[in-house]
Amino acid sequence: MTTEPIRLNDPRFNADPGGAYRLMRAEHGPVVPVLMDGDLPAWLVIGYRELHHVLATPAVFARDPRRWNSWDRVPEDWSMLPVVMPLPNMLSAEGEDHRLRAQAVNAALTAADPHELRTVTARLADRLVDGFCASSGAELRGRYASRIPALVLCWMFGLDDERGEQLTAVMSTVFDAGPDVMRAYADMAARVGELVALRRARPGPDVVSRLMADPRGYTDEELVPELLAILGGGHQTTTEWIGNALRLMFTDDRFSASLSGARSSVREALNEVLWADSPSQMQAGRYAAHDVELGGQRIRTGDMVLLGYAAANQDPALTRSRAGGEHANRAHLSFSHGEHGCPYAAREIAETIAVTAIEVLLDRLPDVELAVGPDELRWRPSPWVRGVVSLPVTFTPAIPQGVH
Repeated sequence: MTTEPIRLNDPRFNADPGGAYRLMRAEHGPVVPVLMDGDLPAWLVIGYRELHHVLATPAVFARDPRRWNSWDRVPEDWSMLPVVMPLPNMLSAEGEDHRLRAQAVNAALTAADPHELRTVTARLADRLVDGFCASSGAELRGRYASRIPALVLCWMFGLDDERGEQLTAVMSTVFDAGPDVMRAYADMAARVGELVALRRARPGPDVVSRLMADPRGYTDEELVPELLAILGGGHQTTTEWIGNALRLMFTDDRFSASLSGARSSVREALNEVLWADSPSQMQAGRYAAHDVELGGQRIRTGDMVLLGYAAANQDPALTRSRAGGEHANRAHLSFSHGEHGCPYAAREIAETIAVTAIEVLLDRLPDVELAVGPDELRWRPSPWVRGVVSLPVTFTPAIPQGVH
């Protein structure tokens, strides 16, 4: 096999990731040498079996970013720093420390009442729809799909609507990973720090207060990055999940023919995009605890391993096995796998937000449809997340519910 690394910022990769993965598989097999921004090297795992193995063996493919052997080459303004830099949170932790942190986060999220979560999500969704329903069209990604997850998460953190809107705007800048990413990250951390100080003084029935009360005993210095990890994991992926599912329902006859009565189809669309257009296309990362062979490649101690969820979900060996039935329908890796997989409570919350947001939109605007041809939609130019740049739609104007 060839060893020439593939640049992840190559426009051809962003234009057609499926085609790029096929070429990668043909040239390198299931584990691919790649170059990230700044020509920083990593290994991208695109085979389902190999990725499952990486996620299931944390003693070999460890999580702590301090293990990375390329830190001396990382510039201060590197766009990926917010997701790679070592922080005292569950994303960087290993072993018993990670187990306790994950247990605390899962407990804090599980305590959210499911009925109240659906009710609040529907209220916030109605408010957003009220903002554009009197016109005859809107851009749904920016005005709806990207705002509803952040607003719900801010509510779960105990923020009022005004502060929630402010934090939502900052979060969007962070997750766009542009040139201002570190400045926006510092702003986001400062706002969460203010919230932590407020909850120390006045605890409430919210995620922040529940983490504070956990027997693990969080310090403020630990709480802020832990809360940022929850926000980061919940906002971006749920945004793209909603947007990708809406795109599918607007462009696929199996869904578009029955939008006004599509409640049963919403979950089907959401599950299908986890296979075909996983919001988390690729993620950093794991770090080899020692020299190891994987998929025919020799990985050295401290090498970064990127998790190619989208590519693994489309592994030809896996898709052939799925062709015979639905038994593997939820065996996708879009929520990751193993002890560092997305907490179960977080998955349930994300699904509740996504289902409710789509159902409210379709209930309020039953004749909503794309304002452009399907081939005019553009994917975000990122190898990390899979989502449309915009989702312009038209519909019959409706009276806002807040108007009586």
